Amino acid sequence: MQKNLLSLADLSTDELWHILNVAQELKDEWREGGNQPILMGKTLGMIFQKSSLRTRVSFEVGMLQLGGEALYLSPNEIQLGKRESVEDVARVLSRYVDCIMARVFGHQDVETLATHSRVPVINGLSDYSHPCQGLADLFTILEKKSVLRGLKLAWVGDGNNVLPSLLFGASKVGMDISAATPPGYEPPTQVVEMAFRFAEESGSGIEILNDPSAAVQGADIIYTDVWTSMGQEAEKEQRRRDLASYQINAELVAKASPEAIVMHCLPAHRGEEITDEVADGPNSVLFDQAENRLHAQKGLLAVLLANK
Repeated sequence: MQKNLLSLADLSTDELWHILNVAQELKDEWREGGNQPILMGKTLGMIFQKSSLRTRVSFEVGMLQLGGEALYLSPNEIQLGKRESVEDVARVLSRYVDCIMARVFGHQDVETLATHSRVPVINGLSDYSHPCQGLADLFTILEKKSVLRGLKLAWVGDGNNVLPSLLFGASKVGMDISAATPPGYEPPTQVVEMAFRFAEESGSGIEILNDPSAAVQGADIIYTDVWTSMGQEAEKEQRRRDLASYQINAELVAKASPEAIVMHCLPAHRGEEITDEVADGPNSVLFDQAENRLHAQKGLLAVLLANK
């Protein structure tokens, strides 16, 4: 596998499936009593420009469970690109640690880290994509549905950085995806074009729509995310107005397959993009999905650092 994970678009279908399979092996092993210390002596350096619950804890615990260590670097400690250039941070940090994970605002920063690092770089989130979330999502769907090819995933809401990862991942494994966003909130054109190219190879179908009801018709998975992401707080009221009819509620869920699962990458703004009734209801897999950040990332770390 390649050295870095900056986007799921960078992975071949075989590489993607390999990570998912290793994640499953490690989750099974963990359930049976604990993982082998395959990352003993390895250190993950974690750069954070944005606050986090799932990303920090899942990577830190994942390294611990595999016998390694993780070092948390807060926004004030590095001040990436301000106190020190991104290039120099990469050059220095990659001489101390075995892998770098960066949760940043601008995708260019994680690309620059990867260009100048001696060790693998993982995109823990950027404004462009969230590949670690995408891995966990595919892993969760596979766990719940036993297959990926031929399923239909419906995205409802803002076409934010999670949607590109789902478009790339779904189109590589042969899953259909219908994304419903308000006009002006669609995913970037270049993302859609790339996903269509992957879909031609795998046989998956892609729809970019504005109608939530149309998107969820017959869907096996319904997915949403917050309407206002970090860094967009000034747009909050406008976004609430624009996205008001894109809420995942019982009425919308009823239009999907009876066995549909509901997903959300969290944190959720309950009462906005999703109701309590759905988030806590029988279709919800929100917290299994959150747990699987741990297992999917362990699979990724094992592939990158232990040649699994």
